[in-house]
Amino acid sequence: MKQPIVGFHKDEEGHWVAQLSCGHGQHVRHNPPWRNRPWVLTPAGRERHIGAKLECKKCEEGSPRDWE
Repeated sequence: MKQPIVGFHKDEEGHWVAQLSCGHGQHVRHNPPWRNRPWVLTPAGRERHIGAKLECKKCEEGSPRDWE
């Protein structure tokens, strides 16, 4: 189920996490060559992705919200 990004925060290890409108979080790492997401490295890049939709497996699994 696709959910829009509403914000970002860093986890305890310093990795970026997209906050989704459903209340779940999803890591959005830039880790070439496996994950090529250079936009996550800059504030402007993250801002441009607010509203972009990501597939949320936690919603499909019926998981409780990660944040309120």
